[in-house]
Amino acid sequence: MVNQDILNKVKKIHFIGIGGSGMCPMAEILYNEGYEITGSDMNDSDTLERIIRDYKIEVTMGHYPETVIGKDLVVYTAAVKKDNPELVSAIQHNIPTMERAEMLGAITARYARSVAVAGTHGKTTTTAMIAQTAQGCNLDPTAIIGGKLPLFNGNSRIGKSEIMVCEACEYVDSFLHLNPAISVILNVDSDHLDYFGNLDGVKKSFRKFAELTSNLLILNGDDQNTLDSIKGIDRKVLTFGFNNTNDYYAVITSVKKNVFDSFAVYHNNQKLTDITLKVPGKHNVYNALASFVVTYILGDEKINPDDIAKSLGEFTGVHRRFEILGKFRGITVADDFAHHPTELKATITSAMNMGFNKVWVVFQPHTYSRTSILFDDFVKVLSIADRVILSEILAVREENIYNIYSKDLADKIPNCVWFNKFEEITDYVCQNAQSGDLIITIGGGNIYMCADLIVNKLKN
Repeated sequence: MVNQDILNKVKKIHFIGIGGSGMCPMAEILYNEGYEITGSDMNDSDTLERIIRDYKIEVTMGHYPETVIGKDLVVYTAAVKKDNPELVSAIQHNIPTMERAEMLGAITARYARSVAVAGTHGKTTTTAMIAQTAQGCNLDPTAIIGGKLPLFNGNSRIGKSEIMVCEACEYVDSFLHLNPAISVILNVDSDHLDYFGNLDGVKKSFRKFAELTSNLLILNGDDQNTLDSIKGIDRKVLTFGFNNTNDYYAVITSVKKNVFDSFAVYHNNQKLTDITLKVPGKHNVYNALASFVVTYILGDEKINPDDIAKSLGEFTGVHRRFEILGKFRGITVADDFAHHPTELKATITSAMNMGFNKVWVVFQPHTYSRTSILFDDFVKVLSIADRVILSEILAVREENIYNIYSKDLADKIPNCVWFNKFEEITDYVCQNAQSGDLIITIGGGNIYMCADLIVNKLKN
């Protein structure tokens, strides 16, 4: 466990990769607390532009050894290699270094009412929902979100209360650096098996995370893997879900054609409020219900439930979470971050129920290991769509020791083709999609670039 008192001992902090979605919010928080912040990055970005423009933080483009000289602490992302010139320089000059997840743990430890949102799926959306509802109910939270929230025009918010909400990522046990007051576990599923090995490994990691919680666990009581993970744990627990045995449960009241779910929230068999969402899918009902419970608890159950419902009803989503990019020549184009079969199923099923003539899924498989290990699941869920177009697998951090290719998926999926280049995908889908159809690009990598190409081609 990292020394979480280190922030009491330093003044000048340097961020390697400061423009990253997980790094920029932490730099903003620490800047507002009076620390002297500098950073470096290799690529320009919206977040980098904001941190330079709004905070006048000195950022170096490129990585140079001299940049860290005189700093008290250097923070780096997991993507930074050990031979990074700045990281090497920091070590040579005996400057303390921290990985991003460690710094997040140190920051959250400074908030008496920190909320960490964990789960294989739904972390970003639920964290954003909680941030929006907490702000809407005047709780003045600080928030770090993995995607851009339109309300904040970014992926962070600086508040003045003791409340902080952030995502808790399980990959390589990152969330074990946190010590939250309240933890949310949305679901536990087989993912990152290149690290965990199997589902039992995932469950054990989530249990360790739950044991770090000091006050309250808020859990999806409908998810057996979650219940298995925390069985017998010595912590106060509240559950949510659709089953009326949960502490808080949802009852669907209407499903409007082509639109979204309305549901009632019950607690102790008493109806608290009605909620109508602008984001589609049963998975978002779970996310919204979890967010309702967290906000209600943060308000000591004194907040008017209708006020929480109002904020949730105004939630329009997070960047790359079923994000509607527009309608062009009668064709709707959307983009989504899903990269696991469970997430794909939720996204594609929602799309298929929205009344489009045809749903065209443009999917970029993410990592060879995930594609190989969950191959049959990918085939099953992608087959739900009317048409499927695959890009080649995005390697990320791996080499193709699995001898797996997108063609292998395409051969098993009805109405599926694959292409190497985004330009080829763009040409194919724009030539074949018709007015009334939906084209949705999906994946955890850079498939959003293909969405931009499709939008531009349809415009022209």
